Amino acid sequence: MTIEKARFNMIEQQIRPWNVLDKDVLDMLIVVKRENYFPEDQKTLAFFDTELPLPDGSKAMNPKVEARIVQELGLKKSESVLLIGAASGYLAALLAHMTRHVTVLETSPVLKELAEKNLHADGVRNVALLQADGISGQHTGNYDVIVVAGALELIPESLLKQLNVGGRLLAVVGQLPMMHAQLVTRTASGFTERSVFDTVLPPLAGVEPASTFKF
Repeated sequence: MTIEKARFNMIEQQIRPWNVLDKDVLDMLIVVKRENYFPEDQKTLAFFDTELPLPDGSKAMNPKVEARIVQELGLKKSESVLLIGAASGYLAALLAHMTRHVTVLETSPVLKELAEKNLHADGVRNVALLQADGISGQHTGNYDVIVVAGALELIPESLLKQLNVGGRLLAVVGQLPMMHAQLVTRTASGFTERSVFDTVLPPLAGVEPASTFKF
């Protein structure tokens, strides 16, 4: 099977059936080459409905979850994004394709280096990677979109404070066996939240107990 046939099958057999129907998102999955973010022996596996292993022992999200996250956020070209968790760099590349700039925080030096290498090789220039813990509050900024690439038990207040008015945060929240992707929007008067899909992710690496925000 050719790479392009594998990509077509991924989109038509995994991603569309998972309610990813936005044409811009589907077109982006053709343009941003997922195989460029995995080593030679994983390139064909990059299109499978599976979580591929990463060099630090963690796992990358499967393609349908990445695509669904991007769709649910309703991204705009003018927006700034904070991504917590670099993995191989592919989710950062997807976000960067649809927004102005992406800041990635990653605690693992191995994954930071891997993501930087992959993004540079793929010609992605609007992503900055920092070795930092995105949950503890040691890094702060103001963002239109925040994405957490790992499961949390609760969303920390330190993240919500970094959302601009009109901004959205998406994180997978809960404990096994029940988790859901939670989309939080900051309004002029506070925050609104809704559950957008069910899934399961490994816990975000290095998460420490943090103060939480109650709606």
